[in-house]
Amino acid sequence: MSTLDIETATVAFGRNRDAVTAVDDVSLSVPSGTVLGLVGESGSGKSTLARAVAGLQPLTGGRILVDGIDIRDRAHRHGRKVQMVFQDPYTSLNPRMNVGASLAEVVRANGSAGPAGVDHAVAALLDNVRLSTATAAKYPGQLSGGMRQRVAVARALAARPRILIADEITSALDASVQSAVLNLVRDIHRELGLTILFISHNLAVVRYLADATAVMYRGRIVEQGPSHDVITAPRHDYTRRLIGSLPTPGEFGDPSRSPVTHPGP
Repeated sequence: MSTLDIETATVAFGRNRDAVTAVDDVSLSVPSGTVLGLVGESGSGKSTLARAVAGLQPLTGGRILVDGIDIRDRAHRHGRKVQMVFQDPYTSLNPRMNVGASLAEVVRANGSAGPAGVDHAVAALLDNVRLSTATAAKYPGQLSGGMRQRVAVARALAARPRILIADEITSALDASVQSAVLNLVRDIHRELGLTILFISHNLAVVRYLADATAVMYRGRIVEQGPSHDVITAPRHDYTRRLIGSLPTPGEFGDPSRSPVTHPGP
């Protein structure tokens, strides 16, 4: 059963002759509890599509269903079902609010814990993202980039979503920190069974995390399938070019070799 179904989704900016189509007739289905990697270069439309799934960008055409319900159906609380983590965690963290208060705000809004249980829920969220309870007293400006990204993930999890969207969440981090955050996403998927839409320009990362991969080029999906098949036997020229641009493309034929092995915070 699919948690996420995207049916002929189109997003265009501007009107008439000046219109630019960022997402062009895209259809995807993501089975419940799986990770779909959406990969493509900057400007391919992948982040625009992710924002549309999160309800942050209106569709020009088509529809998006979460658990079989159109996200435009206002009778259902779509915002709780889909949460998005961005490349820059500052987009979701208030610099004037400490981590504990930031997480508690979402817990209360979601109604997932009574007044007496908020502190326990915050501690559990910090544990989910491998941060100590002492982090609750800190402010975003006191944290490293990797820790801020973990807090952003915890804040998304506080809403108890069905779908977690991770949009280039490691691209601004140092290599060792990237590894730790990617391993965290993998662990969260295994422990919580979330459906994850993982956006990246890096096929090596997608191969490590994703059950299936969709390749986006100029607003369209040009190839999709099991991650191993897409990377070891690509059918589209654009996919081949992406693989060819990687430093060590031969490594991805061996699923036992992980590109994410460095320890980090």
